[in-house]
Amino acid sequence: MTERDIPDSWSSASDREPDQNKRLSRTEQFGETQPFGVPPTGSTSKSVKRRKKNDTQGLPINSHSEETAQLSSTSGKWPRWMKSWTLWLVLLMLIPGSVAFLAMAMLLKLPTAPNCPSIFWPLASASVRLHCAQLAASKQTVNDLLQAIALVKELPESHPLHGEIDRFIEEWSRDILKLADQSFQTGNLEEAIATARKIPEDVAAYKLVDEQVDKWQSIWTKAEETYNGAIAEVKERRWQSAFMLSAKMLRVDNQYWAGTKYDQLNRLIAGAREDGDKLGKAESLASSKVVDNLLEAIKLAESIGQESYLYQKAQEAIPAFGRKMLELAQAKLDKRDADEALNIARQIPESTKLQGETDDFIGIADAKRSAWIGNVSGLEAAIAQAQQIDPSRPVYNEAQQLIARWQLEIEDVANLEKARLLASQGTVPNLTAAIAQVQLIPANNPRSTEARQEMDRWRAQVETIEDQPYLERAEQIAVFDDINSLQAAIAQASEIRRGRALYPEARKRIRTWIGKIQRIQDQPYLDQAQELAQSGNLTAAISAAQQIASSGRALSGEAQAAINDWEGQIRTRENWKKAQEVGAAGTPEALVEAIRLADRVSNNSILRMDANLAIDQWSQQLLEIARSQGQSDIARGIDIAKSIPRGSAAYSAAQEQIKAWQDFLNPKPEPQPQPQTESLPFPQSTTNGQ
Repeated sequence: MTERDIPDSWSSASDREPDQNKRLSRTEQFGETQPFGVPPTGSTSKSVKRRKKNDTQGLPINSHSEETAQLSSTSGKWPRWMKSWTLWLVLLMLIPGSVAFLAMAMLLKLPTAPNCPSIFWPLASASVRLHCAQLAASKQTVNDLLQAIALVKELPESHPLHGEIDRFIEEWSRDILKLADQSFQTGNLEEAIATARKIPEDVAAYKLVDEQVDKWQSIWTKAEETYNGAIAEVKERRWQSAFMLSAKMLRVDNQYWAGTKYDQLNRLIAGAREDGDKLGKAESLASSKVVDNLLEAIKLAESIGQESYLYQKAQEAIPAFGRKMLELAQAKLDKRDADEALNIARQIPESTKLQGETDDFIGIADAKRSAWIGNVSGLEAAIAQAQQIDPSRPVYNEAQQLIARWQLEIEDVANLEKARLLASQGTVPNLTAAIAQVQLIPANNPRSTEARQEMDRWRAQVETIEDQPYLERAEQIAVFDDINSLQAAIAQASEIRRGRALYPEARKRIRTWIGKIQRIQDQPYLDQAQELAQSGNLTAAISAAQQIASSGRALSGEAQAAINDWEGQIRTRENWKKAQEVGAAGTPEALVEAIRLADRVSNNSILRMDANLAIDQWSQQLLEIARSQGQSDIARGIDIAKSIPRGSAAYSAAQEQIKAWQDFLNPKPEPQPQPQTESLPFPQSTTNGQ
């Protein structure tokens, strides 16, 4: 078979020659049973013509028979050379070899295949169609497989080769689906579907197309959902969830999604995670509200490339970081730190896209810095700077308001400067003139607050100059510390009226002098009360001190403290007396109550030592009663012993007695003796079987 036998539209498939030879041998087989009178596929057109020519001339096909006939007609007369036995010997050696050689050549010579592109298909036999279809299908391309199907599917169902042809159509249709699946596996879903749909609908294998397409679409849809879900998690910076979704891609029944797209997604997640770390660090730095940290945060956000899924978030973060810098600058400006505010604003990068706002801020801040110098030239410079702001800018109205304010301030500053110059002389007339000068500044003017402050300060200076002599004279008078001198000092200091600068200081001195007068007046009464207390008449001492304690005078607190002490001594004596009376009864209940009353005697009282001795004595009596009761009623004895107070002399002995009684009432079980096993002697081994 030569290249001319392959249609021009079919590609050469030299690597498939062995398969083609196999298919040709099958075609030769079908050619032998070919019913349409077409020569078998194994015969060439030349051999067919030669056979027909011999038949029409009535000559035998074998030329050797003709020579034999001629020899028989002349057998009566032999030439001399034919009688040579040497010649016949040579002929007998050559003829069999030649025949064998020709036979082998005939066997090895392949028949020429039909020239498929030049065949007139309406008259072509089934074997020729099948042969050409197999030749086309062997190239394993979609178009060739479709051409192969088209060549043979037109044969009628009654044709003897119909069953074989259906088998080939089924095989070639599945080959087309395999080629479509290859497209699907390489990521070309639409191409795969289009290829599968090319299979003719009227062939039996078409029923597999819809099933295969549905399977492809289902796999593709699930893979896309998983991929898009991972991307969504990446955008939200949920890396663990994104990696878990990407792992699902490995289980997708598609090489493109499980391989190429899986690798792409992993690279994307890893890259996005690095970008996410950058953005997270940037956000952390920005939250510190430190200028250097904000600049570093902007640089980190700028380093995230356009190919990253976090690029948009980074781009949104950059202006936000820049705005935080503006806020820091504004905070400094609000504190009148214009230099630092301007320094921050001028560092804001252009990438924040806040250049317009930054320029506006710098213009206003620079103008305010000039205005805050506080003199006329500074205000004039501020006005000139603010007038440069374009009317189209958002801060234009603010600039106009500042200009109007600063124009009013120029007049205010001039008045303040003149008033301060007058006040610097320090005399009452000059201070009064300075006050009058600042009163020219209206209350609604920008510097009105400053003017009020200066005016109050200068008035205080005037009042201090005017009232200081009264206070100094009062101090001189009060130095004698007698009632008359103190009363005179109070009268002198009272000349300083309420609301004057020295009025608080004057009232403080007056209160001190009044206290001295009251102490001088009340001290004799307190001394008398203390004398009564020392003599033991606490009731009279309390009565005498109450006259001072209830008056709210200088010694009231001291008198009340003495009264409280004396009342405590009276209660102590009463408790001690009552404890002695109760303890005399000698019953357990009386002794317990006596101990309680005695323990209420104050530790600071001289009676405390007597009370302690009595408590020890009464506790010892309780222990003796408890032991006596315990001889007949152990439970009663325990109750009495428990009433002995901690810290008393009998407390330890009482606790030991209580424990002894409790052990007697609740004896511990004695340990059971362990059974002893006697050691038996091992049986001695016997001899002789005994």
